[in-house]
Amino acid sequence: MSGPLVVDALGRRCPLPVIMLAKLAAGHSPGTRIEVLADDPAAAVDIPAWCRLRGHTFISTDGDRHTVELR
Repeated sequence: MSGPLVVDALGRRCPLPVIMLAKLAAGHSPGTRIEVLADDPAAAVDIPAWCRLRGHTFISTDGDRHTVELR
């Protein structure tokens, strides 16, 4: 099994990290893990909110790394 997919949104202001996440997620199946690298403080709120709205699982935030699992 390979590691998670990565969205590099460092230096991008919200909502761009969430838009980039949504684009990548659209092409992948449930169970796929995606790590979003985002240093905008709003990403720590926006990414979990996006997960709740879309029915995906927000796994964690570790610094600028936000991990999501698609459902």
